[in-house]
Amino acid sequence: MDLDNAKRIVVKVGTSTLTHKGGRLNLRRVENLVKVLCDLANSGKEIILVSSGALGVGVGKLGLKHRPKENKDKQAVAAVGQCELMFIYDKFFGEYNHNVAQVLLTKFAMDTDYKRQNVQNTVNALLDMGIIPIVNENDTVAIDELDGENIGDNDRLSAMVATIVNADLLILLTDIDGLYTTNPREDPNAEKIDEVDEITDEIRTMAGGTGSSRGTGGMRTKIIAAEMATEAGIDVCVMNGENPKRLYHFLEGQKLGTLFKARPSGRRQFR
Repeated sequence: MDLDNAKRIVVKVGTSTLTHKGGRLNLRRVENLVKVLCDLANSGKEIILVSSGALGVGVGKLGLKHRPKENKDKQAVAAVGQCELMFIYDKFFGEYNHNVAQVLLTKFAMDTDYKRQNVQNTVNALLDMGIIPIVNENDTVAIDELDGENIGDNDRLSAMVATIVNADLLILLTDIDGLYTTNPREDPNAEKIDEVDEITDEIRTMAGGTGSSRGTGGMRTKIIAAEMATEAGIDVCVMNGENPKRLYHFLEGQKLGTLFKARPSGRRQFR
């Protein structure tokens, strides 16, 4: 697929990309991301943003030293963080003349064809109105992501959304440049893999474990998400989100991050 021709693009951004180490929002990076996404929308792309960060932002806003351990406390902190996160998104997107809509999902909103069709209808309606959907798992009432099970993280959620809305491309922005042969933080000889034609057991082994202390995922969950999306015929890129302008370069054909190529036999759910 010619990436520059990808029209409907799901962009997932992780907590480690959105926040400083202390948990508070990295406002400069958020604004740069919003600016690029608005520009892509102005060029005719249909953008759907899947955003992590509610719990991390809540921790920072409340001045907590550590993420809470009990689910009820996590849910309360996530509720505070979700409000702050959407306020910032609404402000920045509004400055570039784009409206946004919050779409909070749980596994129960997507567990039947009928419910998935409702999600698709809502997203399509928002895009038709020129509104950028911002999707997150509803941490306030669902503990799946907080527990790390079921949907479990926004990587997998983004793959589910991309499949449901028939996206052309899924981009996972994270704090690492892509998939490496070994952990680049531990092995200076680790080599980045530019393209993956098929996700094998060897690729899964390379993914390792969890990511940063501020997020719930890691490369392992990104491989799971990539496998879900590529099986549905959607190209997936895992790339560093530190400089959002690199999205332009990637869509123009530069080899950035790791591109997981859609399976030729992949079939979209709603065609």
